[in-house]
Amino acid sequence: MRITLSTLHRMAQEGNRIAMLTCYDASFAGLLEAAGVESLLVGDSLGNVLQGHETTLPVTLRDMVYHTQCVARGSKRAFIIGDMPFGTFQAGPQDAFRNAAEIMAAGAHMVKIEGGAPMLETTEYLATRGVPVCGHLGLTPQSVHQFGGYKVQGRSEGAAERLLEDAKLQERAGAGMIVLEAVPAALAREITASVTVPTIGIGAGVDCHGQVLVLHDMLDIFPGRKAKFVKNYMRAAGSIQGAVELYVKEVKARTFPGPEHSF
Repeated sequence: MRITLSTLHRMAQEGNRIAMLTCYDASFAGLLEAAGVESLLVGDSLGNVLQGHETTLPVTLRDMVYHTQCVARGSKRAFIIGDMPFGTFQAGPQDAFRNAAEIMAAGAHMVKIEGGAPMLETTEYLATRGVPVCGHLGLTPQSVHQFGGYKVQGRSEGAAERLLEDAKLQERAGAGMIVLEAVPAALAREITASVTVPTIGIGAGVDCHGQVLVLHDMLDIFPGRKAKFVKNYMRAAGSIQGAVELYVKEVKARTFPGPEHSF
């Protein structure tokens, strides 16, 4: 039976942690959900790990539609989220709806958009027209040049207050889930306690309702320096299937992320 947004909301309410990983093709879609992953994020991180770009900015709508179609063909159970790439939602709600409709038609069950207060009108426009929205707060990779690099967000009191308020406003606007990336664990805990929708952490401590990692990072495929919040699961497991199963087990047991993966 297909996992739905209602399933994930119920898991969050009951204290059952949600295991999410990025996924870009049919083969991995089947493997990941067989290993217990409840949600597959077709991330614009494909720009880095598949296409070799330095940032996610060059990823196009066509790229996202293609990879969402691939994942949807290989998935029978998992809840699929499709990233909206840079330039496809910032111009206004109507443009965002047209582009989101293509990703949904490709097989996504929800779209993810980056940004807080400036995206509230877009979130509301999509949500009231049948497009489930996942917000993305904290470190938003599409804004990497504005941030001056991949830096932890919400460290100062003022920045923390803004992130907390953004999360509440996104929920009020209709967001059905919120990804928190590279924010202090204490702040992520406060945000999670302040909203009723599932929060998914990536470098945001162990108290979010679920966790997500980039598949190629946790399998130690992607070369180069890894972020602090990444754990190499291949080192302990020795096989892809075993690595994913171990990740799911640790997310469920709340042993990942540990203090060494948090800010």
